[in-house]
Amino acid sequence: MAINDEVRVRRPRNRVVTGLLLLAGVPLALVTALRTVGYDGGWYTLVLLSLTPYAVVYGLVLGGLALGLRRRWTGGIALALAVLLAVFVIPRALAGEPPAATGKTLRVMSSNLYLGRADPQAVVRLVRDHRVDVLDLLEMTPAAVAGLDRAGLFTLLPNRVLHPDSGANGSGIVSRFPLTEENYAGDSAAKQPGALADLGDGVTVELVAAHPLSPDSGSDEWEAQIKDLSRAAGEHGLRILAGDFNATLDHAALRTVLSRGYQDAADQRGEGLRPTWPAGHAPLVTLDHVLVDRRAAVRDYDVLDVPGTDHRAVYSEVQLP
Repeated sequence: MAINDEVRVRRPRNRVVTGLLLLAGVPLALVTALRTVGYDGGWYTLVLLSLTPYAVVYGLVLGGLALGLRRRWTGGIALALAVLLAVFVIPRALAGEPPAATGKTLRVMSSNLYLGRADPQAVVRLVRDHRVDVLDLLEMTPAAVAGLDRAGLFTLLPNRVLHPDSGANGSGIVSRFPLTEENYAGDSAAKQPGALADLGDGVTVELVAAHPLSPDSGSDEWEAQIKDLSRAAGEHGLRILAGDFNATLDHAALRTVLSRGYQDAADQRGEGLRPTWPAGHAPLVTLDHVLVDRRAAVRDYDVLDVPGTDHRAVYSEVQLP
């Protein structure tokens, strides 16, 4: 074959390889742009943003592959995007310095019951083993309340604010301490109930069982219900939000809540990359959170398995200022 013929063959092949690499880089560029700008968008972009930690690995692999194929510009850009995303993600694996707090300790747990299908005996066992003081329950049906009652939950935690529902909107707060129901979540208060817990000695804590609408049912309503939670610490008493937020730390709506005076308990303990959904052998994303007033210190955090539900429970030990 003549040299000119070889050049004609190689050029189309080179263009195809470059085009495929650029096409593979589109999702990476989109995730990076959305995350950097702080724009959640609709259902499809919300899904992409929830995979941001995986996009870091994807970008490193894509960049290395492009460099190996001598596509230096493509590889360099992919690596740069991966590094930028890593700046957002890596701090979640590093424990922060807790504030000075010497007050009472409160153990908080949240569990999505998956339309009441969670094993009530397992939930009660976790409450007992972890000496839980406050339990937030999501997707709580009337049948689930009855099952938890038979399992002995209300013997351990006798005080309750419950709004059961036959669908996914049922939520409640169960506590060792006396509760007074309050509206801390605006228009979504029935779905995201709040209560003032009296810990004694004049110490009170505001509690919210958080469960914004899943964004696949309407991203605008999802965002509105998350932002119902975002009152700044300092404008009210010390507050703890726990539940299934249907959001990760890469969603701007949840970061809006955090920016108003809260810290993510998992993030504070260097456990922010532990996924909670879907429960099973390979959970992918972290949708369940305990958000704690920045004035409090997070002493412990864990992710717990509950048979029968698609969410793992989250637990945190919080020391009040």
